[in-house]
Formats: sequence, structure tokens, C-alpha cells
Amino acid sequence: MIEAVRVAKSYESPAGPVSVLRDLDLHVAAGESVAIVGPSGSGKTTLLNLLGALDQPTSGTVTVAGTALGGLDATAAARFRNRAIGFIFQLHYLLPQCSILENVLVPRLAGGWEETAAEVRARAENLLEQVGLRDRITHRPWQLSGGEQLRVAIARALINQPKLILADEPTGSLDPATGERIAELLLNTNATSGAALVVVTHNPGLARRLGRTLRLEAGRLVE
Repeated sequence: MIEAVRVAKSYESPAGPVSVLRDLDLHVAAGESVAIVGPSGSGKTTLLNLLGALDQPTSGTVTVAGTALGGLDATAAARFRNRAIGFIFQLHYLLPQCSILENVLVPRLAGGWEETAAEVRARAENLLEQVGLRDRITHRPWQLSGGEQLRVAIARALINQPKLILADEPTGSLDPATGERIAELLLNTNATSGAALVVVTHNPGLARRLGRTLRLEAGRLVE
């Protein structure tokens, strides 16, 4: 599902290039779950952005679900993300003018789907029930807590039944009980759908529940 080979990423600064990732390799099979841990500022979110076609490496190649991400223009990358990737961001990016249900359905606006509107709505409502928000579907994001907004973002990431789920601190702002519920949802989706799951986390308990744990050190991943 993921083949990242000799990936490097650097950024320009007034003092010169700042290297974040260095000759990084990552291989993740369909249906596999992987935790990525490491100190803040080590490049974990940068790596997720590269895997999610939100950014391009300075050098090296990233292939996801058989698609070489380096060969995609902005429009093709956006379509690929919509069809293949469910991204759970640290910032939730919910639309304040839309209801919770409408926010979950936003990824369907690209069109070209074979399902009926009723089928998609039923799945959205089921996802909101799984994250404990079935009774809040008419609320707006500003009426929810930060943890509740994160749960909406998780439901939105899963609405298109992605092949790859990328999660950046998915339990970071949640209480232990809700965090456990979200971990179960992600792991069950991973187990039943065959989607690969890559989670960046500082939560050692969550990391232990995934199939592999990799640590990002000095720009490279180590077991």
C-alpha cells in the first residue's frame, strides 16, 4: 500500500536549508497498522503530508496504492486523496456554516460515486453513531467541544471507505474513555476493510495496539 524509498524533505530558511527527513524508507502492506512515534519536531507530520499527497519530497519516491504521487499535478493529487486516503488532521478543518452531518459528507461533493445519496447518508449517520455523536448531527462545529470536533473529523475521514488511513494524533485531545472508543473504531476499520492504517501518536498505549511501531529519529525510521 505504501512504498516510500529514500525520501528526503528539506525546507528553505534564512539560515539555509533545514533537513527534516533523510533517505527515509517505509513499506506498509494493505491491512497493516503502523504507529509512528518520536519527539515533537522530528518530522512525523511532514511524513504524513508526503504520504497523503499534500506535499512533495525534496528527493526520493512515494507510491501509494500503486500510484506514484510525484507524477500527480494538483488536481490529480486532490482527486487521489479524495478517493484513496482518509486523513485525520490535528486541526479539524470543519466548515463552521455546515452541520455536523454535512461536514462528514463533504468528501462526497467531488461526485462520480455509484452509491445513492440515501446510502451515503446512512453510512455517515452510522459513523457518527460509532463516534458517539448520532444525536448531534444538526449541530454546528462551534457548538461542540474540541474533542467532539475531532470525532466529526474522524467520521469524515472514513466516509469514502479509504484504502489508506493517515491519523495525526487521533486521540490527543480526547479523554481516556473516548480515546479508547476512537482507537477501537480505527482498528476495527483497519481489520474489516483491509485499509492500511498509519498513526502518528505520543500515546504509548495506542502505539502498542498497532501491528508495528516505528520511531522517527534523525530523519529516518527505525524499528
